[in-house]
Amino acid sequence: MFRLWAKLFENQHLCRDTVIENDAVDLNRTRKIFSALDQVCYEFDLSKPIWLNSNISEFQKISKTRFNSDNFIDSFPYDFLEIQVIEED
Repeated sequence: MFRLWAKLFENQHLCRDTVIENDAVDLNRTRKIFSALDQVCYEFDLSKPIWLNSNISEFQKISKTRFNSDNFIDSFPYDFLEIQVIEED
């Protein structure tokens, strides 16, 4: 079981969160992360964030990263979107 926790913060407060689960055995970790992030963006009605080098290196180290307005092409009225892998196969 793969589970990714996404949290959306506004004015330094958690305003929404969700956990995305993926049981697919034919997908590698990267594809599961991108698939979960797509679901999060759909659920929160956000555009897909751009992965900057800082996001990639942070996520590789601790399986957690934050996307702020610099990561989005569209307007992003929140402080940040945080994603974290909480369970892996």
